[in-house]
Amino acid sequence: MDELKLLREMRSDIPIVKDSVIERGHERLLQRIAPEHKKRNKRRRTKGLRIAMGSLATLALVTALVVGNVVGLAGWRGAASAEAAEALNHAAELTIKTADPVVGPGQYLKIESTNLWPSGAAGASPAGYDGPPSKQWFWLDTEKIATYIPANRQDEWVMVRSGRIPTTFFDAETKDFVQKTQGLQGATPQTWRGKGGAFQDGPSGMPSESDLASLPRNPYLLLNSIYKQSLGKGDSLDSQAMIEIAALLRTGLVPADLRAALYKAAAMIPGVTLVDKQATLDGQVGIAIGRVERNAVRKDIIIDPVTGQLIGERTVTLQADGPIPAGTAGEWTTIRTTVVDSAP
Repeated sequence: MDELKLLREMRSDIPIVKDSVIERGHERLLQRIAPEHKKRNKRRRTKGLRIAMGSLATLALVTALVVGNVVGLAGWRGAASAEAAEALNHAAELTIKTADPVVGPGQYLKIESTNLWPSGAAGASPAGYDGPPSKQWFWLDTEKIATYIPANRQDEWVMVRSGRIPTTFFDAETKDFVQKTQGLQGATPQTWRGKGGAFQDGPSGMPSESDLASLPRNPYLLLNSIYKQSLGKGDSLDSQAMIEIAALLRTGLVPADLRAALYKAAAMIPGVTLVDKQATLDGQVGIAIGRVERNAVRKDIIIDPVTGQLIGERTVTLQADGPIPAGTAGEWTTIRTTVVDSAP
């Protein structure tokens, strides 16, 4: 990635500093730090000091640019693979042409998701099960969630949850355990209501309109912003950036211009690759683009190659773990967004 080219394209109003100006700056700074050096012979500066001064000046320049959000980590350490970058940039071009749904007065933006969640139990066998004690059990639950967001987002939101239903088992013994001890516990549908999306007296877990509006549409600045917010989180800066991008996309609230910028930002993350051109997620087929994390899992986003719309995202286990085979999608979410005239 050519940083200077990006910088020029991004901020053409920024003047390019001439080498002579930088050299005079070095000289003045040198005189302030070591005036006696000038008295001896300013032409006899040591090579080491020149290097140090150059490094200081470079560091100061880079620091100023990073603080000013002009230059950051984006693009300095590589980018996605060529195939992944091409797919993401193509999706960005497609999605920017998409008209966002318009929610009129009295209408709701309905965001439907189907989710596969990991579930488990450990310790002594519960009542009703006479199998081996102290064993760990793992299976997957399916839950459907529909969120109704009013035109005025400060009004009451409605969320309908199907409850978690055990649906995927990795061996017969676990299925027997779940049927005898868990049954369909938790499968009772629930309806939550909350003004501004604040359900059950908690803060809204969805980004506000002002949050989304404040994010840069320039993918370079956007990725830098995500990097800053990701500092100290996750396995690495790049893995956390990919997680943050997937989390934003799956809300179903991201407008087309920001969605396009997020795709282009993902194309600048090192380690991101094209995983599968025919990935199936809950019956929908798309292009899977992901990044392998340190704990042998891969985070994928899956995009419709025709519309550029996000189909969903998933987490894939790359190493076998007991009865769970390598390549298992241990968690996934699909998203569908429509406008409806009423809420439950």
